[in-house]
Amino acid sequence: MIKSAAEVELMAEAGALLASVFDVLDRTKLEGCSTLDINDLVERMIVDDLKARPASRGQYGFPYVLNASIDDVVCHGMPSRDDVLRSGQIVNLDITLEKNGYIADSSTTYLVGEVACPARRLVAAAYHAMWRGIAAVRPGARLGDIGHAIAHYAKAQGYSVVKEYCGHGIGRQMHEEPQILHYGNPGTGLELEAGMVFTIEPMLNQGRAAIRSHPDEWPVHTRDGKLSAQFEHTVAVTRTGVRVLTLRAGEKPPFDVD
Repeated sequence: MIKSAAEVELMAEAGALLASVFDVLDRTKLEGCSTLDINDLVERMIVDDLKARPASRGQYGFPYVLNASIDDVVCHGMPSRDDVLRSGQIVNLDITLEKNGYIADSSTTYLVGEVACPARRLVAAAYHAMWRGIAAVRPGARLGDIGHAIAHYAKAQGYSVVKEYCGHGIGRQMHEEPQILHYGNPGTGLELEAGMVFTIEPMLNQGRAAIRSHPDEWPVHTRDGKLSAQFEHTVAVTRTGVRVLTLRAGEKPPFDVD
């Protein structure tokens, strides 16, 4: 669970490569693209350009390199040639990348074309909720501090937090201990130590937190059909605070990080 300084640097290398994939997607016009087109674009970038491995493909039997979750899909959306993105939609793209044996994991919810204000507000809240969780990360803090910061902010904005899915430790394996719940009580749970590396990835719903899923969990929808949005970063606990390993070029966190 605790990574050495050398291991954290290897994970930072994987994180920087993954961030560069999102930098390209940030400049890509998604309207009119199928989610399978995006999947194929990302695969070419990871394999051909970055000489890395798409870590999601083959994980738990998943056949693609990313999850593409549109509108009321909370997570685990499967890329499809039939899912052509239209103006007004939101889509979360969740991507993993392995380099030199270590994995980075990140996601962004994109606005497609002209998106209505309620959806824009949800997406903004999901982004800020993630950062509220990241801001709680420091040595001596508790896992409950992260979850409380996220859930308290989400509730204040009028949104619910999905409880069935959470962040996770990450390293040589995509999913390691500990689990990072996006709700909780401050001062409770595992104490954070320098060298811990994990994801923070809250999913916020417009309506109720309840979800429905297929037996194989591909994909997961909001039960009431309302929108869901998510953001994710891989972070490392440092001696003085937190380091965001998947930070994008030009992305400025709302607080100081190492």
